[in-house]
Amino acid sequence: MAGDLAEGPELSVVVPCFDEAAIIEQSHRRLRDVLDAVTGLRWEVLYIDDGSRDATLPLLRALQAADPRVRVLALSRNFGHQIAVSAGLDAAAGRAVVLIDADLQDPPALIPDMLERWRSGADVVYGEREARAGETRFKRVSASLFYRLMNRLSTTPIPVDTGDFRLMDRRVVDAVLAMPERDRFLRGMVAWTGFRQEPIRYRREARTGGETKYSMRRMLRFAVDGLLSFSLLPLRLAVYLGLLASALALLGILYALALRLFTDIWVPGWTLLFIAVLFLGGVQLLSLGVIGEYLGRVYWEVKRRPLYLVKERLGFDPPRQRRA
Repeated sequence: MAGDLAEGPELSVVVPCFDEAAIIEQSHRRLRDVLDAVTGLRWEVLYIDDGSRDATLPLLRALQAADPRVRVLALSRNFGHQIAVSAGLDAAAGRAVVLIDADLQDPPALIPDMLERWRSGADVVYGEREARAGETRFKRVSASLFYRLMNRLSTTPIPVDTGDFRLMDRRVVDAVLAMPERDRFLRGMVAWTGFRQEPIRYRREARTGGETKYSMRRMLRFAVDGLLSFSLLPLRLAVYLGLLASALALLGILYALALRLFTDIWVPGWTLLFIAVLFLGGVQLLSLGVIGEYLGRVYWEVKRRPLYLVKERLGFDPPRQRRA
């Protein structure tokens, strides 16, 4: 059989899935055809079922039963996209690992080109989107602004117009797995590792089936995770706001003293007092909110709960002992 795993896979493809029953079989056919076309490639595909509520898991069981190169990890509940990808990285055995979603917006046909660049010395080959079909103007503009803002605020440059679609060398995968944080922003974590990273440009297609799982709330939460994981500027901003409030308060004190000492106007001034109280109260609440967000993340980190729990493993024989 092409791609026999007796010697271990050269390439692992990690595919996180959440309610992808409408497209998962088509996605697997596309992946299999692309991988089989690469001469002599030993490969495995790891599907990570992230607590799907539809028929995704039964379909994955059927795919695994039909092809021993397919592995399936079923998580005990929905832990989120970034955690599901991390579970796949934990279980991947290949010398190189490709991350790709099941929705076919990122083309499997680019994987051979990624492999060529990796064999030529690149440690990371990441997809850079030159067009984004099927997405609203708001999403395109907000995504572009987010990455540019991240690069202004963060000490770790993150390539713009990218997602998690990429190939990583084993040493990059091991470096990412050595990072234990719970609030994971994987594209930033990969950028932080350094090594030789190259882009490969492509046109992102519209979803072939199913619906996007990234609601506005999830996108905002993801953006906050990225910002707070790779920048201390929000904390510094709280300090700057405190300094600004203190300076304005000092000006207010000087103004009040001038009125008291050099004029007969004393009782009037409630407007200034009202504005000052509102301003200082707003700055304090904003600063406490920023500090609380960071403190909450420290709270979750020190709990040391596992990133995820697995309820079912298919295709792992013998079982691989990986961290949970």
